[in-house]
Amino acid sequence: YFSLRNVTTAMVEPGQETMWQWGTAHFMNDWFGIHAPWFSMLNTTVLVLSSVTCQLGVWRAEHGVVGRTGSLLQVGQWGLREWYILTFIMGAIFVGGQATEYATLASEGFTLSTNAYTSAFFLATGFHGLHVTGGLIAFLFMLGRTYMTRTFTHEQAVHAVVTSYYWHFVDAVWIILFSVIYILR
Repeated sequence: YFSLRNVTTAMVEPGQETMWQWGTAHFMNDWFGIHAPWFSMLNTTVLVLSSVTCQLGVWRAEHGVVGRTGSLLQVGQWGLREWYILTFIMGAIFVGGQATEYATLASEGFTLSTNAYTSAFFLATGFHGLHVTGGLIAFLFMLGRTYMTRTFTHEQAVHAVVTSYYWHFVDAVWIILFSVIYILR
């Protein structure tokens, strides 16, 4: 990414807009009178907070609490299932937000084949989106296992923890990608 940026920026005549300047301008929104990549920041916040809900589910799994012990409105009484369902929903919102961003960018002429910058952007964020989708599938398998068995076993708790490792890793990778693509530009 950085090598591609340096080479293509060096090829531009002085005073001309680089493909990086052109590309990153598409991420910016003017919300609240501030020019920033607001939509992407909001979407990133949802994904990062999903790591918190995932970890809350792990803590409940480590204590053998699979389902809630109170009403659905008593969040403090939630078990692994409720926290993982919320994590799944937040991850799905992130993927939906990424699809929305892709559609908006495509409508502005920002497509995979436009230039090297757009190719790097779509490959990096697209592969990340596929890994998030893989994590969502892992959550579905994990949740399915908790509903299909009568007792919550140590193996299921380990499955919950391993699923959380994957999810936290996907979140950490996104923080790096977001920083490079949307902040450092």
